[in-house]
Amino acid sequence: MSIPSEVEKLIDRFHRNLKTYMDSSYKETRVRVEFIDPFFEALGWDVRNVQGYAEQYKDVVHEAFITIKGKAKAPDYSYRIGRVKKFYLEAKKPAVSICVSYGQC
Repeated sequence: MSIPSEVEKLIDRFHRNLKTYMDSSYKETRVRVEFIDPFFEALGWDVRNVQGYAEQYKDVVHEAFITIKGKAKAPDYSYRIGRVKKFYLEAKKPAVSICVSYGQC
């Protein structure tokens, strides 16, 4: 499978303007609108509910309520097929350092 051209354009734009995007003033909302939403739309997800589905059938639910270990959470995106949740995505602005490994990054 090849990379969709829209994804290649997003990657290129991000690299060209990396300094701007890594600045702490570049906010999470902007990365969601300028990169995350277009990325998933290029992969075929109906991020903006263009199809007009009822809430329970939307492909993507923004800030869906979930409970994890008894605590209420609201990840930025919940991706579903039909009514079945497939995965969640929590967005962060590029300046935020995230660590997926155990221990130190």
